[in-house]
Amino acid sequence: MNCQKHLFQLPEGLHYLNCAYMSPLLKSVEEKGIEGMQRKRNPVSIKPVDFFTGVVGVREKFGRMVNCDPAQVAVMPAVSYGMNSVIRNIPYRKGQHALTISEEFPSCYYTAQRWCKDHGAELKVIVRKDDIPLKGKDWNERILEAINSDTAFVVMASVHWMNGTSFDMEKIGARCMELGAKLIVDGSQSVGALPIDVQACHIDALICAAYKWLMGPYSTALSYIHEDFNNGVPLEESWMTRPNSERFDRLTQYEEGYKPGAIRFDVGQSSNFIFMPMLDEALRQLLDWGMEEIQEYARVLSEPLINYFLSKGAPVDDELYRAHHLMGLPLPVHTDGEVLVRELQSRNVYVSLRGSNIRISINVFNNEEDVGELIAALDQ
Repeated sequence: MNCQKHLFQLPEGLHYLNCAYMSPLLKSVEEKGIEGMQRKRNPVSIKPVDFFTGVVGVREKFGRMVNCDPAQVAVMPAVSYGMNSVIRNIPYRKGQHALTISEEFPSCYYTAQRWCKDHGAELKVIVRKDDIPLKGKDWNERILEAINSDTAFVVMASVHWMNGTSFDMEKIGARCMELGAKLIVDGSQSVGALPIDVQACHIDALICAAYKWLMGPYSTALSYIHEDFNNGVPLEESWMTRPNSERFDRLTQYEEGYKPGAIRFDVGQSSNFIFMPMLDEALRQLLDWGMEEIQEYARVLSEPLINYFLSKGAPVDDELYRAHHLMGLPLPVHTDGEVLVRELQSRNVYVSLRGSNIRISINVFNNEEDVGELIAALDQ
């Protein structure tokens, strides 16, 4: 794969290594959004059937991306919405606990914490040890060891949002399935840049913010939800998730059930006539590129960064346990991260400060010049 910057509107001289914060819009995605806004000029152009057909392509494309039945894809506004939709439907048995990992994203942690408070259960946190080599390998092993027959569910990212640690979801999923624990995964910092197969990994729910690596608009998220939740209670009672809702003349002939699959978990107004065409186009482009190709592009582009870190004595995890598209550079003691980020921005180099890490995230709109500018700026 070659650099795809020509498909974006990023200005020349801007070195945006910050897709984990928010992706830039593809030109084609922006055009779909403009078309959607223009469509609202004349509401007669929006037919009743359009309330239901606009999300069909989104479900199908996301299903292809993560290897699931499109009927098990739910359209949501945020990861917090998806986490709550799923975790609140996990039953509790006396003596059970929940598991998560240290410095997990707040939407995951708070939802698990609420479930534990409601049931009087313990939320166990598997901490990353930063004072040892091969941190990722050790962290993965201790997660596997912590899952037991009293684990109700594990909620975690497939790639850590602060430091880029990559987790072996196949092993973790197999362990959860063996012991009857649900595996709830935040894919916001991996899906769209890294291949993932929910069947092979035995994932029970995969929830992804769409405005990062999925390159969609803000306030959109997509979720795969396993068939085990198909009788669950959704967060809201949308009219669109009920049988026969396509018949606008019969909406007050109230239905008791829901449409098949995970559609019951859709947010109200999921047919958003501006956002859904944008997200559909973004998914189309990602599938055209291929997740393997995107990850390989990031691997090649990040090699000089890895070599630079090693030359400076900075800790770099084993390649098996780090993502190529997202990495965290631990700052030396007494370094003011906010000052460093501002200094980088003054040189038109954009990264994020997350905890004590400078978080660098690489995508197909980046090139060797972006990486070179970051290295030069850090060196100075």
